[in-house]
Amino acid sequence: MTDTPHTGFGNYFESEAVAGALPIGRNSPQRPPLGLYAELLSGSAFTAPRAENRRTWLYRRQPSVQAGAYQPLLQPHWKTGAAEGEHAPPDPLRWHPVPVPGFDSEPLDFITGLRTVCTNGDAAIHGGMGVHLVLANRSMDGAFVNADGEMLLVPQQGSLRITTELGPLQVAPGEVALLPRGLAFSVAVDGPTRLYVCENYGAAFRLPELGPIGSNGLANPRDFIAPQAAFEATPRPLTLVKKYGGRLWHTQAMSPFNVVAWHGNLVPLKYDTARFMTIGSISVDHPDPSIFTVLTSPSDTAGVANCDFVIFPPRWLVMEDSFRPPWYHRNVMAEFMGLVHGQYDAKPEGFRPGGMSLHNPMVPHGPDTEAFEGATNADLAPHKLDHTLAFMFESRWAFRPTAWALHGGELDAGYAGCWAGLSDRFTGQRA
Repeated sequence: MTDTPHTGFGNYFESEAVAGALPIGRNSPQRPPLGLYAELLSGSAFTAPRAENRRTWLYRRQPSVQAGAYQPLLQPHWKTGAAEGEHAPPDPLRWHPVPVPGFDSEPLDFITGLRTVCTNGDAAIHGGMGVHLVLANRSMDGAFVNADGEMLLVPQQGSLRITTELGPLQVAPGEVALLPRGLAFSVAVDGPTRLYVCENYGAAFRLPELGPIGSNGLANPRDFIAPQAAFEATPRPLTLVKKYGGRLWHTQAMSPFNVVAWHGNLVPLKYDTARFMTIGSISVDHPDPSIFTVLTSPSDTAGVANCDFVIFPPRWLVMEDSFRPPWYHRNVMAEFMGLVHGQYDAKPEGFRPGGMSLHNPMVPHGPDTEAFEGATNADLAPHKLDHTLAFMFESRWAFRPTAWALHGGELDAGYAGCWAGLSDRFTGQRA
């Protein structure tokens, strides 16, 4: 037992809430210490390569098999896979921030307040992802298990206390939480709360390769924090909700938060984006946004991600004789963006904290008229973009927006107008 946090992405940890709860020299002894049950949670196939094998042994007061007789749970706003999205024109899409309803008018927790914005792929074949917005004004009473994918939580308004089978995590805006597939958790909020969620159906997130960058840079493994073992002192019945096969199911069960000790490398993690080591150009041109990748879920094609999680944190711009914002672009990848706080340099006014944008494959996008004029005429002195945090979920698969996203009232119908002022500047003569 120790208050020192477990740190390190992909590390192997052990943790005890009660001293002596972990067996020594074996994982599943005939009689585990303290009368506990041994249970294995596997996040990869048994025969996955050692470097990619993820599993954790849990030592708990009662095993998770004591849950069953699941019944369907209606949540019409949670969609899974491309088949549940809508066909939409190849237009750039942007959404204003969606307000969090008041508790008195519409009490919502993490599950009931989740709204799928767009989705792709197919959870049944472990490919693709869903992008969700959660609007919550109350804490969960029960627990939730997602068997379809791991979940990356990006709080934008309000802090989260996430209770997991392996212990608690406190996550505030500017931080993110990564919750493995199959791990039970519950989310408590401290008031009106808005967060973005990536539900990753594909290969588990990992740190990107650094290539010529070398051995240091981007998100450092030591800055990821795993919880210490903790358990509820008094066992209690609760509602257990499971997402399985693209649908929600619920049952009554004893609380899964009864793990007294554990050891393994399949663990929930939190990460403070302020610790990201940002790399940029110190000569000319805006670099590719891939240099801001925090986590990647690879696909079966090298270098083409099922999903990349990319952030745009505070950073210095020092490029000479260069257009410093992101350039105008068409991309084979699909790009969903959100803004946690501050301004995004390519859209200084129209893209607000809590808002969202979607640029599907080969949909042109780039700086709006205000950003273009400002960057074209700026004094190119060193400049720090400060007090900002935008992010992107990028996927090889085109996103299909949901009916809620297209018709829910916050779609910015005038988004394309932000480029209307980009006139023909051709002079016919070399500058």
